[in-house]
Amino acid sequence: MSGEGEKQAAAAAAEAEIPLGPDGKPLSKNALKKLEKQKRAAELKAKKAEERAAREAKQKAVGGAKDKKQKSAEDDDPVDPNEYFEARCKSMAKLQRQGQHPYPHKFHVTISVPEFQTRYAHVKAGERESDEKVSLAGRLLRKAAGGAGLVFYHLRGDGESVQVFADAKVYAGGQEAFDQVNNLLRRGDVVGVEGFPMRTRRGELSIVPERLELLSPCLHMLPTPREGLQNVETRFRQRYLDLIANHEQVRSTFVTRAKVVSGVRRFLDNMGFLEVETPMMNMIAGGATAKPFITTHNSLDMQLYMRVAPELYLKQLVVGGLERVYEIGRQFRNEGIDPTHNPEFTTCEFYMAYADYNDLMNMTERMLSNLVKEVTGSYQIKYHPKGPDSPPVEIDFTPPWNRISLVRGLEERAGFKIPENLESEETRLFLLEQCKKLEIEVELPHTTYRLLDGLVGEVIEPECINPTFITDHPQLMSPLAKWHRSAPGLTERFELFVNGRELCNAYTELNDPHVQRERFGEQAAQKAAGDDEAQLIDETFCRSLEYGLPPTAGWGLGVDRFCMLLSDHTSIKEVLLFPAMKPIVNTQSSTDGESAVPASAST
Repeated sequence: MSGEGEKQAAAAAAEAEIPLGPDGKPLSKNALKKLEKQKRAAELKAKKAEERAAREAKQKAVGGAKDKKQKSAEDDDPVDPNEYFEARCKSMAKLQRQGQHPYPHKFHVTISVPEFQTRYAHVKAGERESDEKVSLAGRLLRKAAGGAGLVFYHLRGDGESVQVFADAKVYAGGQEAFDQVNNLLRRGDVVGVEGFPMRTRRGELSIVPERLELLSPCLHMLPTPREGLQNVETRFRQRYLDLIANHEQVRSTFVTRAKVVSGVRRFLDNMGFLEVETPMMNMIAGGATAKPFITTHNSLDMQLYMRVAPELYLKQLVVGGLERVYEIGRQFRNEGIDPTHNPEFTTCEFYMAYADYNDLMNMTERMLSNLVKEVTGSYQIKYHPKGPDSPPVEIDFTPPWNRISLVRGLEERAGFKIPENLESEETRLFLLEQCKKLEIEVELPHTTYRLLDGLVGEVIEPECINPTFITDHPQLMSPLAKWHRSAPGLTERFELFVNGRELCNAYTELNDPHVQRERFGEQAAQKAAGDDEAQLIDETFCRSLEYGLPPTAGWGLGVDRFCMLLSDHTSIKEVLLFPAMKPIVNTQSSTDGESAVPASAST
């Protein structure tokens, strides 16, 4: 650019108020952005300095030198999460240089917080039991200065809380040690407390410490107790932080889950069932119609499938004489993620010799209705299907439950008659036409199985609010179920639906090895036609049937979905401690405490 051109550009920039660089030329867009960022940072720093100065001036005006000694050390803590982290790390490094370790190996606990609450519930307001020396530990959730020589903490351990009434007058190390430890401790720290019980004049049971010890510092700034942790992504990715910030709600959910699992186990144990474990990796993905995860065994140079169901192994055990077996464990299906589906999930499957699907419907009613009453206190529960702010629906688990035959129920509700030969091309085209009329979208390939499943999902399942058995599925939908003894083309199978969602699947087991091979062959043909959820021929299982599988009934429960109902959650992620999440790539820590996840940490 000529000298005259540069002068004109500079003049235009001045008129447009665009800053000039050291060379007198207008700054580029990138340089302008950098300059604006520097200005904002400087303004923020100045604002923080003003706020700090205002706090200090206020404290000086209120208390003078005496109150300065009682000033909360948190008042000088940075408000930016990253700066807070750096400040706490420096504080811990300084502590170590002074010969103290913020991560001791052991703290002797003589009583838990719940036991403390129970044992000293008799202490009356204003009373101290100075002769009772106890030590407990937990996480600090709140901290507040209470005047000269007093600091109050809210400490939580084992799901319950207690107040720590820190009084300099009774602290073993005197005022200096009292000030030192209380200036060190922050919300979130794990702390050991040695002292005696008391109840304040206001009636709050407390422990008065003679010694406080930092057991593990919380280096990050916690969400405030009032707001909690609201960001759903952060809650699921950092479940430990969710448990700290939203402890009561989250703990309650997983206590309910534990009660469900132990209740199912107790019911089956009492009926003489044997709990077993079967392989997680299989050469053939069988036992359910689902798309599997694929893995590789390096030493054997073999492709393996993560199990989609334990069914075929469990039935082999029945062949071997273990006549009542069950397994509670994880299954893996390489399918979509939505509010009711997670790639890995928990089921309970059991197999019972000399029983049929009628017996299992009665067992299901007894087991689940009793569990609902045991966990919630009633057969009736209130569930919010569209979230906590939506109107609830009441679900009544009182037995007996409604039963709907699948084909007949579909015909009655949809107002059409399905051709008799369910496996004919005529039937497939008829069902495809009905799906189009009802505007039901079905994934390709449009097999009769998928079309029927789509129709049932639209016509019957939504009305199943209270527990309802949908029974007698067509053979083409149930390759492992035994044919119906009185209805040709159907099987002795049921699915349990509650609030429109499947909870259980069960049937009288197919035990004829020749028919089983035929069914597997039909499934293999469907897979060859493009249905990646169809099953392959499992010759090992068919061979086991040749040794004789007794008349047997098998049953499966989706544990996660049942827990969703009893804990009133609409997302399966809420009842899984560590649900599957997409990885975060190249992000920095955010203000809600969520840390970056490396690109390799795929979930």
